[in-house]
Amino acid sequence: MLSFEQLGIKPEWSEVLRQQGIATPTPVQEKSIPLALAGSDVIAEAQTGTGKTFAFMLPILQRIHAEDRSPQALIIAPTRELALQITTEAKKLTEANEAIRVLAVYGGQDVEKQLHKLKGGAQIIIGTPGRLIDHLGRGTLALDKVKILVLDEADQMLHMGFLNEVETLIKALPYKRQTMLFSATMPTGIRRLGRTYMKEPIDVKVKSDSVIPIKQIRQLVVECTDRTKQEALIGAIEQYRPYLGIIFCRTKRRASALNSALQDLGYASDELHGDLSQAKRETVMKAFRNAKLQLLVATDVAARGLDVEGVTHVFNYDIPHDPESYIHRIGRTGRAGGKGLALTFAAPKDKPELARIEQGTDQRLDRIGWQSGYAGEPGSLQKFSGGGSTIDTRKVRSDAKRDGGRSGGQGSARKSRDDGGERPRKGTGGRSGERLDPSRGSRSDGGSGGRGGQKRADKDRPWRADSKPSSGRGSGSRDGRGGPSSSGRSGKQTGGRPAGPSSNRGGSAAGRDSRGGGRRGR
Repeated sequence: MLSFEQLGIKPEWSEVLRQQGIATPTPVQEKSIPLALAGSDVIAEAQTGTGKTFAFMLPILQRIHAEDRSPQALIIAPTRELALQITTEAKKLTEANEAIRVLAVYGGQDVEKQLHKLKGGAQIIIGTPGRLIDHLGRGTLALDKVKILVLDEADQMLHMGFLNEVETLIKALPYKRQTMLFSATMPTGIRRLGRTYMKEPIDVKVKSDSVIPIKQIRQLVVECTDRTKQEALIGAIEQYRPYLGIIFCRTKRRASALNSALQDLGYASDELHGDLSQAKRETVMKAFRNAKLQLLVATDVAARGLDVEGVTHVFNYDIPHDPESYIHRIGRTGRAGGKGLALTFAAPKDKPELARIEQGTDQRLDRIGWQSGYAGEPGSLQKFSGGGSTIDTRKVRSDAKRDGGRSGGQGSARKSRDDGGERPRKGTGGRSGERLDPSRGSRSDGGSGGRGGQKRADKDRPWRADSKPSSGRGSGSRDGRGGPSSSGRSGKQTGGRPAGPSSNRGGSAAGRDSRGGGRRGR
């Protein structure tokens, strides 16, 4: 593998990388950096987590003139979180040359403070489309000397409706410039943008499985119904006990309702979506990065650009619409060669989406099922045996191949619902399976899966030695072995057992008042 210096990066910058423990370039860096240094326009198809920030930032730092305080590079990002992340990474590199200034410009900040910083000058401007256009209209941002433009997460800018704003900004830039476009997917609108505003761009593509090694992430489908989904999620949290877990929801309303239900049950959780103020978003992310929160309930758009070390579990509470979104979500865990676990909760109506994911990732995901408890007993996750799975996607996938790669028929066009679905079955639900031991995920002779076996599981498998106490809402007491006594929960007790959802009353959080939260009958 080539070194950064062999790619053309100067020693002063490669030394900064070495000090950060980065010795060799990633595939997208290896392919993009020489082209960027040569001044070529680049269209790079690469997922978050590939190292693409350094793929464009290193050439920028090497090509700008430090003695000129005018903006020379403009990086446009779809969200404030991504803009801040890029800024943080850029400032790590500029330690090698303090004359280079990096400025983040995004909504939610005090405008007057931004104006003051802009007057002070900065060679690299990183911002969101709306706030950049605001400053452009005010005359407080001069783009006439910009010679490098980067569009990061371009597909998300398209999906979020920023394409017109992006084009307005591009038209304000000098014609003679270099443009680099980075995107996880390449929809038609992004291709058109490239053809219209780029000069003979060179395509760079990094294969998904070389970007995010999903094969090293253990992936499971939890079969349930819409009405038992929340109950199944909590059962999975109790069994697998994440150190840091991200729960993905399809809408802001569902994320907020689910987070309220989790907090009511004593979990150290918080939410991340577009309705939060910038100050609140930054507070939430700081708490999650510092492991003061155990669970982050997020929407796809709000989570774009998140790169948090130590995420051990991803829960797809709402199934992703396509393979790209699935890969992007589960890639939040298993980073840097680590292991991870991704659980996708699926109802029978989700068969088309599940078929697309399996076809797009070229694998069949293992299934486990959620069995609601009865007669006061907790529910449990079960392995299927004897064909107990109710969501068989094999026919859907074979039909899709015959139809030219389309899967799911008209399922993709169905309207997303926030609640409803099938009524949960009582008792065994007609499924044949074996109860999972929460400490090892194998057969348990005594049948103590889910919440009922939590006390014994804590003895069999202690909390991670490097775990930190949860000090946010729902943070709990310690059990003397280095972790929360009930998986980061507050330790609310009912009859000697941690409080939890009722096996027969566990409805969807989004479908009712979350303060009823799936609790056992009073």
